[in-house]
Amino acid sequence: MLESNRVVTALESKRELFQGYNTEFAQEQARLIDIFDAFRRKSYAQLQAAVDETGVDWPGALPTKEIDAADEMRHIFGESWHNHQEARGWAIRILTGRPSIAVDGSQITPTKDFSMPVGAVQVGWFINEHLPAAAGALQYVKDVQFEVLAPAELGDAGTGDVEAGFPDWRVNQQRFVRECEKLCELMEEYSQRPEEDRPLCFFDGSFVISFAGQLPEDRARPYVEAVDRLLHCSQTTRTPVVGFVDSSYSQDIVTLLNILDSRARILHSRDAHLFRRILPQWGDRSPLFLCARRDSLNLEAKRPTKAPFYKDVAFTYVNLVNDRPPARLEMPRWILDAGRADEVIDRVRAESVVGVGYPYAIETADALAVISQQDRERFYRILQDFLEQSGIELSAARKMRSKRQRR
Repeated sequence: MLESNRVVTALESKRELFQGYNTEFAQEQARLIDIFDAFRRKSYAQLQAAVDETGVDWPGALPTKEIDAADEMRHIFGESWHNHQEARGWAIRILTGRPSIAVDGSQITPTKDFSMPVGAVQVGWFINEHLPAAAGALQYVKDVQFEVLAPAELGDAGTGDVEAGFPDWRVNQQRFVRECEKLCELMEEYSQRPEEDRPLCFFDGSFVISFAGQLPEDRARPYVEAVDRLLHCSQTTRTPVVGFVDSSYSQDIVTLLNILDSRARILHSRDAHLFRRILPQWGDRSPLFLCARRDSLNLEAKRPTKAPFYKDVAFTYVNLVNDRPPARLEMPRWILDAGRADEVIDRVRAESVVGVGYPYAIETADALAVISQQDRERFYRILQDFLEQSGIELSAARKMRSKRQRR
């Protein structure tokens, strides 16, 4: 049980640390105004020349020619409405006849509350054809796939070692890989349609998987290979895919600023903080940049597993909710090169109008895939019944039995 007075006491003991951080952040933001304003007044050619002069292969981000079409790094959306009904009318015009697909996943990780380690992954997908109701065709598809990971599938590769820690990593990895595989499968299904009728696919997260660089080689490789296949599948089928990050902590532009201007010394600010001030209106966005993130998947010379696709990922920041920092959208570089970026971003905007600030397709896929606490308890009851029928005993720890009795 959490006691409020003890939480307050603990917070009070750290008041000076919170205040110190807040002061440092405010000072950094004030210092950044002039530096970022000077940065955003530069042309594509000027920024590219400055990056080339540093000789840094991975400066965080690389400029694109979209910078020259922006108003000091602000692409103005231009549409305005008096109410949400008008906004929905615009969104429907953008989306009608153009399918959207989203895939999301959830997992049950092994627990020591039971004698046998078992995991599970559930992946849900939502296909919205955005057809008029009068069309008489199938409007949408909602479905899930459920996969159980048995004890031998949870240990270190080749060892079957599940006793040392009841690892969660295998389940988390499997969920990520299955989400990417499902998106590829759906892209292939739609690849026979004319290119203009192919869906916009949503991936809930980033294609730039820096976290994998902190993992051992055998654990990192499936993540890198999954994203590489996903981006390749998007390009070969000419089916756009967007990685959506609602609250981004990325510092790719920040890294570039620190490299280009020694006065910057940015530690706490994020890219989203930089662009929030200059994207005041709903729908406004930054130019697209190419990701050139400095992380261990690129910088460690002896590391066998690399991320070959970083510089083939373009990203932008878009104001989709006026009271929060802009969201980060990522897309394969081929979309930018094909001149389809504006079309794709408009479709993301339209999905966010329908979803009231968050893409409706992703919201729906998340609701399909989510595994609640009640679902987890039901899973273990079903598992126990199954094992008993198979003549296998699954015992619960006394702590778990006590919890069930209390609740």
